[in-house]
Formats: sequence, C-alpha cells, structure tokens
Amino acid sequence: MAKIDLYDPKWVDLVFADKNKAYGAYKLRMGTSGRNIKALTILVVAALLIGGFLVYKIQKQKADEAAQARLEALQLSKLQEQAKKREKKDVVKPKVEPKKEIPVARQTQKFTAPVIKKDELVKEENQVKQMDQLDAKVAVGTENVKGTTDRTVEAVRNDIAVGTPPPPPAPKPEVSNKVFDMVEQMPSYPGGTGALMSYLNSNIKYPVVAQENGVQGRVIVGFVVERDGSITDVNILKSVDPSLDREAARVVRSMPRWTPGKQNGQAVRVKYNVPVTFRLQ
Repeated sequence: MAKIDLYDPKWVDLVFADKNKAYGAYKLRMGTSGRNIKALTILVVAALLIGGFLVYKIQKQKADEAAQARLEALQLSKLQEQAKKREKKDVVKPKVEPKKEIPVARQTQKFTAPVIKKDELVKEENQVKQMDQLDAKVAVGTENVKGTTDRTVEAVRNDIAVGTPPPPPAPKPEVSNKVFDMVEQMPSYPGGTGALMSYLNSNIKYPVVAQENGVQGRVIVGFVVERDGSITDVNILKSVDPSLDREAARVVRSMPRWTPGKQNGQAVRVKYNVPVTFRLQ
C-alpha cells in the first residue's frame, strides 16, 4: 500500500471512489487539510506572540527594579546632602585650654665683690661698721649667691627643686549625648547602601489591607544610630498610609547594628534617614 499524505486531499478521492461525492461528507473531508494547516499556523503564531510578550514583561520588570534601586540610592544621597548643609551651621569646636603663664621672679640686687682701697678714699657710707653700729632693720647675708638675668628659667628650676609637679595635661573632651545631623565619619550599614536596600526589600511584608486597596508609595523613615551602632528613636518623616508606615518602622527597627558615626575620633549619636518603597507587582 502506498504511503498516504493526510495533508494532501487526494486521499479523499480514494476514500470516496465509487461513492456519492455530492454527499456533504466529501466536501467536508476535502477541506480538512486546509483547516489543519490553518489551525497549526494560528497555534504557532499565538505561541510566538505569547512567548515574546512574556520575555518583554520580564525584561521590563528587571529594568524597572534597576531604575527603582538607582532612584532610591539617589534619594538617600540627597537626604545626606541636606543633613550635611544643616550641620555646617553647627560645627562643634574642641575646647582649647588657656596657656598657663609662669610668673617671673623679681630681680634681686647684684652682689658686688669688695675692692681694697686706702682708708681716706673710702666713703663713710661704704665703710664696714661695727656690730653695735649696724641698723637692726638691715639683714646681712653670709653666702655669696650668683645671680641670673633669666628669672623665668630660674623660677622653673626652683619649682622642680622643691618638688612641684608639672601642670596636668588638658582633659580629653567628654562624649556628649547630643544627636548630630552630620559628622566627620557618617554611620554606615554593614555592606554599604546596596546591602541596606537589599535588606529592606527582602524583609518588607506588604500589608494585606494596602494591597487590597491598591496603596503604594515611598515612606521616609528617620532614626538615630547610637554610639554602639543600635537603632533608636524611629519616626516617620514622610507618610503614605498608616499600614505602610507601621511596616516601614518595623523593618527599620529590625535592622542589625550599624557602624557608628565618629566626631573627633569618638563614636557619637547621629541622625539618619532611609526611604522604604512599597510597590505592587
């Protein structure tokens, strides 16, 4: 038996040989091949269209997520710049201890070595008097002390000789409980800004009420990074919806410890703001 091609209408003539071809079945069978080819063509075209649409949607979603991440990073950078401008008006200056001045010792009279002269050449007021002729108010020393013209050095030497301790060093400024808007070294999330955004996006639980009502947007959350890196004083700076605000505050409170900010080499309390984005898929 020869091989029959079902897409070739010749097989219909073989089936209906010596039969009534005016019957409707003959015409119906003659059109079967055309209908099969048309249906297969439509199926292939539909599959290509659906596949192309799905690929386009996936690529568009990835592009939107990348654009959203860049927008969030830009928003965070703007918030930091605004905080930096405000902090310039309130720069903390370290305390400077006043310079301690050492008192200058008074100049004493210079001791003049005696010169031997004849009795008639010595003035009466310069003659050596007897003990009973000395004025009781005048004290005569028995030691020959060499003087000095630099009384500042002499005073320091005298203080060291009697055991006077040197002045104590200036005390190190104590860490204040003040909350800074901007410091020399800003606090940072472990891993950087990218890791921060990844943590927020992966830990957000979209409230069911907001999903049902189609509510979405960006909530700005402010908080304080303490000296030990912990998060405190969480508050909503820009609200979208009460349910979204509560979820954003919860995620921020659950963040791990940050690297604290530093001012003058010491860890201090610093304000920080982050955007938390809620977007319906």
